[in-house]
Amino acid sequence: MARKLSYGMAINEALHQIMERDERVFIVGEDVAQMGGDFGITKGIWEKWPKRARDTALSEQAIIGLSAGAALCGLKPVAEIMFADFLGVCFDQIVNNAAKLNYMFQGKAFCGLTIRSPQGPGTRCAYHHSANVEAWFFNTPGLVIVAPSSPYEAKGLLNSAIKSDNPVLFLEHKKLYNVKGEVPEEYYELPLYEAKVKREGTDVTVIANQTMVGLANQAASILDSEGISLEIIDPLTIFPYDKETILNSVAKTSRLVVVHEGPKVGGWGAEFSAMVFEDAFEYLSAPVKRITSIDTPVPFAPCLEDRVMPQLDELLEACREVVKC
Repeated sequence: MARKLSYGMAINEALHQIMERDERVFIVGEDVAQMGGDFGITKGIWEKWPKRARDTALSEQAIIGLSAGAALCGLKPVAEIMFADFLGVCFDQIVNNAAKLNYMFQGKAFCGLTIRSPQGPGTRCAYHHSANVEAWFFNTPGLVIVAPSSPYEAKGLLNSAIKSDNPVLFLEHKKLYNVKGEVPEEYYELPLYEAKVKREGTDVTVIANQTMVGLANQAASILDSEGISLEIIDPLTIFPYDKETILNSVAKTSRLVVVHEGPKVGGWGAEFSAMVFEDAFEYLSAPVKRITSIDTPVPFAPCLEDRVMPQLDELLEACREVVKC
């Protein structure tokens, strides 16, 4: 039987292995050293490398400012921002410093900074700890946005993110931390900028990421009994995203439904939809549909939080509608 690890422990293993391989890598953030992080993701690192796992003050600006400077000097910082909602506090350091450094210095300077941060609803963390923030940074040239959906992808993509010379925002979904999957014990990397076809299908392309991959698979199982075949694509790297895989799938199915957490207005699903309309309009047999969270902050009450998130019934209905066209 293949070895299984949780999503959170796969990330932890990646950090251990890449720190063993590259002495330039260090970890910085709030409670990431002796405590091992608020979610236990940096557990055991301080004991091995006490000088390379450093706690900071409660200042996201300081964490990212320090990390960007260290990366510019050739180190490989992995900065943890405890909740993705707090990335707004250090927004300037990310978009005006880290993301622009290579461009400002005409390709002669690099900011190989990795920013890890947990995001997403579903764990009853309320308004200030539950946002999906891909769209906040989607309009930032020079910044790579990665959002893995499985333990296997989390480990391999994190290793690639840390090795990259580009600043990478590595978004981990809190609701996935305890989800287990097969993960090789050895060190490995997975390529950035490549989407993955999670399920082959013929009738409707569904683009989904993180927890929405599970929702899409539920929909696929139900619709399969109705004779509707879904092809599920996980972008993995949200930006710069893999146009080729998406366009090839839409050319095959002629229909597209995008499902993601976070508000509909300005979400990454809007960009994916617009790209398909521009580059594959002649293949479309139906309008593109978007299934997203409701345009509201994430509530604390469990029943309200569940209702704000994308619903299975909404996804099923959208897929049935496009097939009718």
